[in-house]
Amino acid sequence: MQTTVTFTPECGPVHGWHDGELLRANGIPYARADRFALPSPTPPWVEPLPATEPAPACPQPPVEFLDEVLGGFSSVSGHDEHCQRLSVTMPGDVRPGEALPVMVWVHGGSYVFGAGDVGCMDPAPLVREQRVVVVTVTYRLGLFGFLGDGVSRPANLGLFDLLEALRWVQRNIAAFGGDPGNVTAFGQSAGADAIAHLMATRESRGLFRRVILQSPPLGIRRGRARMNAAMMRVASSLTAQTPVAQVVRLTGPVLRVGSRFGLKGAMSFGPQAGHAPLPAEAQVEAAWDAVAPHVDVLIGYARDEAELFLQRPGPLRAVFDRPRVGPWLSARIRNRTTEAVYGRACREFAARHARAGGNAWSYLITWAAPGNPFGAAHTIDLPLLFGDEATWRDATLVAGATWEELQAAARPVRALWADFARGTTPADSTQIPDTLTCTRA
Repeated sequence: MQTTVTFTPECGPVHGWHDGELLRANGIPYARADRFALPSPTPPWVEPLPATEPAPACPQPPVEFLDEVLGGFSSVSGHDEHCQRLSVTMPGDVRPGEALPVMVWVHGGSYVFGAGDVGCMDPAPLVREQRVVVVTVTYRLGLFGFLGDGVSRPANLGLFDLLEALRWVQRNIAAFGGDPGNVTAFGQSAGADAIAHLMATRESRGLFRRVILQSPPLGIRRGRARMNAAMMRVASSLTAQTPVAQVVRLTGPVLRVGSRFGLKGAMSFGPQAGHAPLPAEAQVEAAWDAVAPHVDVLIGYARDEAELFLQRPGPLRAVFDRPRVGPWLSARIRNRTTEAVYGRACREFAARHARAGGNAWSYLITWAAPGNPFGAAHTIDLPLLFGDEATWRDATLVAGATWEELQAAARPVRALWADFARGTTPADSTQIPDTLTCTRA
């Protein structure tokens, strides 16, 4: 039986709950919006809000491959297009008036899949070990949040949702033991990409002091207008009245159109430059330069990022499984794709940020489960930060590693992330043996 605890933030009273050594408040509504409309802050309430159930995910197609890799990527309590909810996890012994570092997590999933409250992104170990407050955000995805022409419907609605979540944090997090003046936004894959794009918006100024960008696919951020226009033509029939299930079914055909546009089609949904709140594509780097002195950056990727996608079932697998030529071809494609989509762009982002007067560090994750074919693939950072033994027991990504081996690598990574959020910057050169290297740009 859950034991509740009452918080009194500006938004209205919240009934959270004790979870062992932690306190949690789940599924708090931070904004509301009609379909294809900009979000507005949820009005304050008077009666206590029960916050004991996970936030629902944005409606989305199933993704069986990631469920297998991550041990339950789609395991959420339900789906709701009005999914603008967040959850707060804090130490159980947080004291009144305490001002702990705040880490706001933006989940990945190609801007189509995932949610803030899935088990493989449970921040419990980070909060328990490092005494930070973690906020996990659920926001609109896919056709609900990341495709528009600016005429029939706005683009970038998911980014607007994230801005509202960050504003909620500024107004309310002190009631949960967090310091609104010490906020770090961190995310992985599409989540990191979203945060990087938020940095280019005027609206994000003052909402976070630091960012941790984990495997952002910045190498495919340019030249997306033709692809987005082609995708929009397929989705043009959608209206605010189209049944939710029909919107979700149309995601597949829209993704197939995007897949015709080369590497960028591997993540065809995403922020659209030139549409509010983003500047034109040619002005994005100038916007990043302007904010550089005010936001510290930790950015990086995993050594074998692209292996996650090469391991997916399909015609290429038969080629990669051939003796002699298969492993050579697989390694060549993996390395080139990893460098093109993640590596080069991450290093360039850090170097540009430093030239513009900011503080930036680049990292590379090398940890992999012994003998695992995924190696240090895309998403390998998730088990190094989140979840418990039950979460990762059946995940193929970490098969071959004992729980003790995984935690031996994970604990110092969590410490590095939390230290960065506290303002304790890494050394010019930092190494976690057989796990991660980090270098100041």
